[in-house]
Amino acid sequence: MELKVRRIDLEAGGFEIILNEEDAKELGLHPQDRAKVSKKGFTVTAIVNLSQSMIKRGEVGMFVEISEKMGVKNGDKVRITPTMRPLSVDYIKKKIGGEKLTKDEIYAIIKDIVEDNLSVIELASYVTAIYIRGMDMDETEWMTSAMVDTGETIDFEYTVFDVHSIGGVPGNKYAPIAVPIAAAAGLKVPKTSSRAISSAAGTADLMEVLTRVDLNITDIKRIVDEVGATLAWGGAVNLAPADDKIVRVEYPLGIDPHSQVLASVMAKKKAVGADFLVLDIPMGPETKVPDEKTARKYAMDFINLGERLGITVEAAVTYGGQPVGRAIGPAVEAREAMMALEGKPVSTSLIEKATDIAGMLLELGGVAERGEGKELAKDILKSGKARDKFLEIINAQGSRGIEKSDEVPIGKYHAEIHSPEEGYISILSNKAIVKIARAAGAPRDKGAGIILNKKKSEKVDRGEVLYTIYADSKAKLEEAVRVAKMLRPLKIEGMLLERIPSYKK
Repeated sequence: MELKVRRIDLEAGGFEIILNEEDAKELGLHPQDRAKVSKKGFTVTAIVNLSQSMIKRGEVGMFVEISEKMGVKNGDKVRITPTMRPLSVDYIKKKIGGEKLTKDEIYAIIKDIVEDNLSVIELASYVTAIYIRGMDMDETEWMTSAMVDTGETIDFEYTVFDVHSIGGVPGNKYAPIAVPIAAAAGLKVPKTSSRAISSAAGTADLMEVLTRVDLNITDIKRIVDEVGATLAWGGAVNLAPADDKIVRVEYPLGIDPHSQVLASVMAKKKAVGADFLVLDIPMGPETKVPDEKTARKYAMDFINLGERLGITVEAAVTYGGQPVGRAIGPAVEAREAMMALEGKPVSTSLIEKATDIAGMLLELGGVAERGEGKELAKDILKSGKARDKFLEIINAQGSRGIEKSDEVPIGKYHAEIHSPEEGYISILSNKAIVKIARAAGAPRDKGAGIILNKKKSEKVDRGEVLYTIYADSKAKLEEAVRVAKMLRPLKIEGMLLERIPSYKK
């Protein structure tokens, strides 16, 4: 049946169309059935929705995704043909039932995810099934390989090193320091990073303050060839594209299946040709990894999967009980990272973590002997070579003209939060700090964020500044202050907890 296109300026989350109920009846189509939409030999499979009045007979409503994919405009004619649902739906039902999937079944599911052949409901069912039922290491390996094979890859003619953090701790800006240290020592590090989903800033968000991060595969290969490293946004390249589609479903569900975490990280590392990977596993309250037992399981599973994929993995279990450094938010984190590279005073936690991870890279690369990498990393940092390499990287990617930490623009509105009493910081809530920074506008507003004046175990006087909130708008600053007063992320205790016995007059 030929129908006239009526574009609908809304995103459906996949390839979806709306048919008039009478046309659908004639075609034998029901809600959530599939239909092939064809125009001049180009065909897309879409999920069918029905309407009695919104779409007239003879029309087909086409949402943004499918309209742009097919390049159609209002009034164009397309042919609608019923088609069967993909076999991968049966494989998803098999996993819901708790059965192990075969390699071919997993490849079919991942291929249909990439090609948008699954509805949002079907994709959510897949994510939920692997969250509840789990996957063994065979299935996880097959899923990882399928994610690599259905996207683009980068082939380098030399040994490639990479770093990655599974996240969960605010202010985790180790990469803009560790990567230039490694590159200054001659290692090749094509680092791609994510934007923030639920945090205040991803590495790509803070790097975007200083340079272009939307590099394509040709850009990444050229820059790594020329200067040794990139600090780019992974979402701009078609590396393991199934992962991005799966993440969009995971986020509203609030779930993060263990096997999917493994596959997500390792697929993108395999796609950039990584031979060696240092994996950061932040551990502590309010992180993804609450205890040592969980951290050790993550580490061993990543190492096992790496062996299967031909990637040597070393895991660093790091302290995640409070933010890394004192800055949380894109611009303030970019400034703090540059301060560290310039040798200016910054939080010890940031320097220690960045040089620990850089040192592990140097040891894996044979640049330093076992146990000596951290000291070499610190020497490279102190010498200024890492700062020089960092400037080379941001200039090669497309610098925004910021070459010094004091040139980084941060939010023009700010508010100081003062201590109501004297004592010591006993608790610093990661989740509360992130909520305040996001209320201020981070990560979308690059200047929004928080700078901590006090951290856990530090002494504070009554009226002293605990932290400062920055925002790009007055309204968002006021909202962030309101959230801060409600959440009180820093808890203060005196040294005297109780007096025994208690005397009364």
